[in-house]
Amino acid sequence: MKSRILHIKSILFLVMILGFVSCEEEFLEINPKGRIILETTADYNLALSNQNLINIDYGFGVSASQVIMGDEIVAYKPYFDGTTLRHQRFFRYEGDVYQPDEDAMEMGSLMTNIYAYNVIINGVLSSTQGTDQQKRSLQAEAMSGRAWTYFLLINYYGKPYNDATAATDPGYPIVTDADVTLTAFNRGSVQQVYDFIIKDLTDAIPSLPTESTSRIRMTKAAAEGILGKVYVFMGRFDQALPHLNASIAGLSSGSIPLGLHNYNQTFASDGEFQPITIFGPTYPILPNDKEIVFGKQFVNSNTFFNNEFVLSPSAAALFGSSDLRLNFYSPSAFFAEDYPIGMLRRVSPSNTQIGVIIPDLYLLRAECKARLNDLAGAVTDVETLRKNRMPLADMAVPSDAAGSQQPLVKFILEERIREFAVQGYRWFDMRRLSVDPVYKQTINFTHTLYDADGSVSETYPLSEDRLVLKFPQKVINQNPGMENNP
Repeated sequence: MKSRILHIKSILFLVMILGFVSCEEEFLEINPKGRIILETTADYNLALSNQNLINIDYGFGVSASQVIMGDEIVAYKPYFDGTTLRHQRFFRYEGDVYQPDEDAMEMGSLMTNIYAYNVIINGVLSSTQGTDQQKRSLQAEAMSGRAWTYFLLINYYGKPYNDATAATDPGYPIVTDADVTLTAFNRGSVQQVYDFIIKDLTDAIPSLPTESTSRIRMTKAAAEGILGKVYVFMGRFDQALPHLNASIAGLSSGSIPLGLHNYNQTFASDGEFQPITIFGPTYPILPNDKEIVFGKQFVNSNTFFNNEFVLSPSAAALFGSSDLRLNFYSPSAFFAEDYPIGMLRRVSPSNTQIGVIIPDLYLLRAECKARLNDLAGAVTDVETLRKNRMPLADMAVPSDAAGSQQPLVKFILEERIREFAVQGYRWFDMRRLSVDPVYKQTINFTHTLYDADGSVSETYPLSEDRLVLKFPQKVINQNPGMENNP
């Protein structure tokens, strides 16, 4: 089978109600050439409930690259030596991670979804048996989903957004055709990809449903949250804030519950997250998780049974002793020995949520407010989260952080580590902070590998080049003339 990425023909894995399945052309009904046949508006509606649009597949037992590369992570040599070469290379910040004949796990599932979204975007307005409003709403959902997917791809393969260089920094190929026969692709600039994402979201939002009826379907609140996050990653906090405001305000609309879990209740003896076992707290799955506004998830092997990557002693020290988020960690390897010097293994949940989730919305908005010097508003947002994560007596932002902009932003960035450690969020924060002259200093640009006794075995520096993933050689070979990252 040919390359699974950019050579779109070979990465189709579109499981729909009509039974279009897998990677070979003979499994597809194509008329005209390159187009899956969906006829009614109801067909397109069901296509958006495809589970492969929800589950980002990095492979069973495989860690997502962003989890491994975060600076809150350290490696433990007794297990690191036995992990996959891919895992070792990502942790060592190497450029060439994949063998010349290998496909990139960061691309296959996402490019499959790009194809699926393009099928819907380009075809739904011509579907039968639906109203114009229904058709435009479905098209808007697909456009928003495509924007989310491109936002993840550009944060893998494009440099962190920088106003001064974005127009010339190589980005990611923009694909808008639903044609399985396309074989050659060129990279747009980082600026072009961000403009494309913003246009998709801006065009989509007016036609999206206001009411949330399913965690796997896009709403105005979800799309506003994505757009706000995009602007945060561009360093445009004044533009991000109105969209984050709109997103949080929209959480009250819907027939499903949306809100923060109060860990003071869920970790009580009769709480929802009980019992806590060797596998961690009993955490709700996506359909029942009220913190999810729009569901996208991947199986995280480092929050279940993998032992090689753990929370660093310095990151573990960020938690107060009463922080109930510590219930998601164990001082021991899976059915094995304790880690040395304060390392902690994440034990739950096994699925990492990376779509639109409420804790992220509050912390992004808090950061915007703090950077725009609304310190009181920022503190309120951070404490809205913290009062649901620890006893009320301990939830206050420390006074030495609350009263000054830079200490408060730093505290919010640390709160993001406390909330999202070993989930992959930190890697993307590191990327955007790397072009921030004030907060670049908050990044640890070194990965550490520890021996069994807690002594340092090796350290691996993070270079500027490695803030971007390289395309695998297989992709470059199949797209002559396409520039690779250094």
